[in-house]
Amino acid sequence: MTAKPKPSPLFLGIDTGGTYTDAVLWSEAGGPSGKVLAKAKALTTRHDLAVGISGAVDAVLEMAATDPAAIKLVSMSTTLATNALVEGQGGRVALVMIGFAEGDLARDGLKAALGTDPVVFCPGGHDVHGNAAKLDLSGLEAALPELEKSVSGFAVCAYFATRNPAHELSARNLIRDRTGLPVTASHELSAKLGGPRRALTTLLNARLISMIDRLVAATEGFLAARNIAAPLMVVRGDGALVSAAFARQRPIETILSGPAASLVGARHMTGLDDAVVSDIGGTTTDVAVLDKGRPRLDPEGATVGGFRTMVEAVAMRTFGLGGDSEVALEDGALNPRILLGPRRLVPLALAGLMHGEAVTSELERQLRAPNPGRMDGRLAVRTGVPERLAAGLTGAEAKLYELIGAVPQALDRLLTSNAQNASLNRLVSRGLVHVAGFTPSDAAHVLGRQANWDAAAARLGAELFARRRDGRGQFIAASPEAISERVLTALTRLSAEVILETAFAEDGLDGAATVAHALVQRAVDAHPGIARLSVALDRPVIGLGASAPLHYAGLAELVGNRCVVPQDTDVANALGAVVGQVRVSAEARVSQPKEGLFRVASGESVRDFNDEAAAIAAAEKDVRAIAAARAKDAGTDSAEIEIASEFRVSTVEGQRMFIEAHVVAVASGRPRIAV
Repeated sequence: MTAKPKPSPLFLGIDTGGTYTDAVLWSEAGGPSGKVLAKAKALTTRHDLAVGISGAVDAVLEMAATDPAAIKLVSMSTTLATNALVEGQGGRVALVMIGFAEGDLARDGLKAALGTDPVVFCPGGHDVHGNAAKLDLSGLEAALPELEKSVSGFAVCAYFATRNPAHELSARNLIRDRTGLPVTASHELSAKLGGPRRALTTLLNARLISMIDRLVAATEGFLAARNIAAPLMVVRGDGALVSAAFARQRPIETILSGPAASLVGARHMTGLDDAVVSDIGGTTTDVAVLDKGRPRLDPEGATVGGFRTMVEAVAMRTFGLGGDSEVALEDGALNPRILLGPRRLVPLALAGLMHGEAVTSELERQLRAPNPGRMDGRLAVRTGVPERLAAGLTGAEAKLYELIGAVPQALDRLLTSNAQNASLNRLVSRGLVHVAGFTPSDAAHVLGRQANWDAAAARLGAELFARRRDGRGQFIAASPEAISERVLTALTRLSAEVILETAFAEDGLDGAATVAHALVQRAVDAHPGIARLSVALDRPVIGLGASAPLHYAGLAELVGNRCVVPQDTDVANALGAVVGQVRVSAEARVSQPKEGLFRVASGESVRDFNDEAAAIAAAEKDVRAIAAARAKDAGTDSAEIEIASEFRVSTVEGQRMFIEAHVVAVASGRPRIAV
């Protein structure tokens, strides 16, 4: 009797984006790239992310009609950490600075990031060779009883801790023994020099621990309730996977997790190792570069919320350009151009779907007017956030907020002065009010290229916009279809500009935006002039996002290379989350404090050798062991380890003089799956 073939394990990928949570069920069977068995979206529920996750995951399980127990790995990318830093959220933490002076807070934005959180300065730290100054933790010890009551965790940074972490370890042990609260030490997150920026990174990490802990706990609870007994992985900002337990300790490394996952998904779906990846959403377009199968990383460290961290993450450029971008007209021009973004509006088609007659009746009223109005096609509606978030409004803002309700109201009836318009903009920036108006998504509905919302409301908005007048007093378009074509052409054109701008910036070209605009303008207008200009990318573009098939259809001729839009482009992040690899690294430094003495600083140990070769061998052995242990903690049992060494030497009177060596081990492998 022939045994039944063992079914292929199933993998579940989840991406919690700003608007939607995506889920995808994937199997390794079905060809070199595997097979997407089911995919689904649900609105992201910020008050409880598990609700949005369950909506998307339950939908894919139902579509695939599969037993949840067949899922052997779950992996997620998340914008939670990124959004928290951008919005200034996170727990209150105490920063412990060892060997630093108060003036160091002014460097690298550390004081701004600290805000009103407490800071404790202690004597101590080390020099560049790891030699210790006298450590005194009495001030910290005295402050702990009060701090324990008012903070959710601690961040510890010591002077030159990357060369000797002993003083950070002493402070960490003291805090844990006395308070039991989470402690992040800077040497655990980065081996780079630059104390204040390392302190900043450690501070932000400590703030995020409780938030990521809640997300992981909620997700694990949801999986257990569905009988999914599989390891849970999280995507880091460099595209690598780590275990949920690993991410709980180092949540700062999940910033830019979503964009990184999309790059991994793009490479997996297309098989392209070198490409420019452009991900268009409702609000923004994110552009990054794939080189030799890996995302290009930001060499200076990821910048999020205005803070430059020491976290390795994708070098991503974000532009305020998307399907829901505000459509406006260039001021004062005889032949005004269509302008898009950077502000997002609620598309009229979506507002019409949600509110019906309340929207279309106002648009029809404005169309019956003999002359176009400045505020035609614009409506305001409350976002529905809790009332407590409206605290601190000025009198004018509070009065206007009272007038705006849960049903959209036309701005030409709501606003009576420019001052009120400014108040409305502030309410929008606070997240209290949405403005609905004509967007590229509406243009797509008018032309029948999108059909998931209310096409009638979109058409009314297009008619109103087409009635606007140019510098000669003529209507800017003859029909709703004509203006809609112009809007979609403008979006493709601007997409080409941001892609070329990113390419020029990666090449180190000054004025990248200006050059990109000029080149695309010449290509679109078919007017080469005396100086003929043309441009071609050296690699294709991969278009991601649900609207990429529409907006990137005419992109190839503008960027001088092909544009590939994969079949499952709408769930690239979720797919990238599940097909990635675990990748961790460990570093060691070998210095020469005095002639003939070679000091190895690796992990949490510092050792001296009398021979350079012995010191290098010890450093390589150390980083291999540390990388292997980290890889296991990060979720893989099959790591391959590569070691690279970089030497700094000088030549004096023909003799080689050793200065320093940097030894790095990188461990990578597929995540372990449930048996």
